[in-house]
Amino acid sequence: MLAELLQWNILFPWFLGMVFGVFVGATPGLTATMAVALIVPISFYLPPNAGLALIIGVSFTAIFAGDIPATYLRIPGTPASAAATLDGHVMAQRGQAQLALGLDLLCSCLGGMVGVGLLILLAPQLARFSLRFSNFEYFWLAVLGLSMSAVVSSGRTYRGLLSAAVGMLISTVGIDVVSGSQRYTFGSIELMSGIGFIPVMIGLFGISEVLRNIWHPQKLRESAVTGQVGVDGSELRRTMWRYKGTLLKSSTLGTLIGALPGAGADIAAWAAYGLAQRTSKHKERFGQGTPEGVVAPTSANNAAVGGAWIPALVFGIPGDSVTAIVLGALLMYDLKPGPMLFEQSGAQVQAIFVIALVTQLLLLPAGYIGIKTFRLILKLPRSIVLTAVVVCSVVGAYALRNSLFDVYLMVAFGLVGFALEAGRVPLAPLILGLILGPMVEENLRTGLIKSEGSWMPFVNRPICAVLILILLAAFLGPLLFRCIKSRLGRAQTEPG
Repeated sequence: MLAELLQWNILFPWFLGMVFGVFVGATPGLTATMAVALIVPISFYLPPNAGLALIIGVSFTAIFAGDIPATYLRIPGTPASAAATLDGHVMAQRGQAQLALGLDLLCSCLGGMVGVGLLILLAPQLARFSLRFSNFEYFWLAVLGLSMSAVVSSGRTYRGLLSAAVGMLISTVGIDVVSGSQRYTFGSIELMSGIGFIPVMIGLFGISEVLRNIWHPQKLRESAVTGQVGVDGSELRRTMWRYKGTLLKSSTLGTLIGALPGAGADIAAWAAYGLAQRTSKHKERFGQGTPEGVVAPTSANNAAVGGAWIPALVFGIPGDSVTAIVLGALLMYDLKPGPMLFEQSGAQVQAIFVIALVTQLLLLPAGYIGIKTFRLILKLPRSIVLTAVVVCSVVGAYALRNSLFDVYLMVAFGLVGFALEAGRVPLAPLILGLILGPMVEENLRTGLIKSEGSWMPFVNRPICAVLILILLAAFLGPLLFRCIKSRLGRAQTEPG
């Protein structure tokens, strides 16, 4: 099987697609979903294995490449890279961008391997478990994801929760998910489809960064990357070995979340970051440029890409928007996802598994090319780079729906982001609230309709109970730990 795939007529479009994925992923606003959507029509003119290699290669590299501008410029290339801005950019400001991106690349590769490995070994079992999630379980899963805003926020927890609440409030604009009535549209046709998180994300992270630099004009004459220190292989290996536990648990969590239909790599990245901080011996270092804060989200988001294939292949249910597009491509290749796929098209399924594994290895050279190319561009004066950032941001926001309204939204939220950061309110929870807000509302209201207004199914179902316990532990655990530590300290200082 491997020898059949390693032919030039397959390898050439495969690697070319991965380079295209790096370009799209590193451009703010151009998501992995958009990259796959653009490449699928081309794949129909290729043999099945070459077409599948093209699609899989683009999806994995685009998720990784979003970390490149997130690290250098604090602008996530894709929504799944938003968590990478927290520690990766701080490392870049200290001259450790090469170390941060080296970790990004290796963790994306290894996390993807874990995700694909679990896909191969546990696909039917994990997919069967994911189908046990109803509206009641998805509600608590989304609330748990929102609670990560308290974890990832620097400074006071209430500021992170306030930011998340603002994000949820913004997510209610548009058509009511249950009744179909308009909410907060003020007669605007553009607002009927809601406020998309892509222009909001670009504005909050991209335009606000430009405004911060304009506020300090002396920075505009400097190069975008200054004082960057190279990294040797031994330092990279030592850092990876030090955080091998974080890599493994984040990759596993990313795969499990990816296997839940509709969850996606962005939620996986935030959840892994929160888990890593909660279980770390040095919680206070998160958000201050710790490599552990880079390892966790970058290994989880690529693992989630592999996990999303589990329900897609076994039950024909897309795990995320990328696999939703891929399902259409599989049907074009006369592959019918579902329980019988492994029996009727076993050879093709094996080919998909091998392609996904080899893609992780090809990610290393493709990602290295992307990192080096981006670094060369950033050696230009910061004023030129920021001008390019504004142009790419406008293109990215406009390309989403071919609407100037999204460009106006981007500019407006750039001003909002600049003001919030001036007040030391973190931006990341706002994005998380905007993404998860519809999931919380839809599942809460649909669940209440199913239960005829009763809250009992939200608390007495086994999976719901487990998620509630995790949520309580996340908030009350640190408080109890501090109380116990304080009492032990007083006991030791008391005489006799």
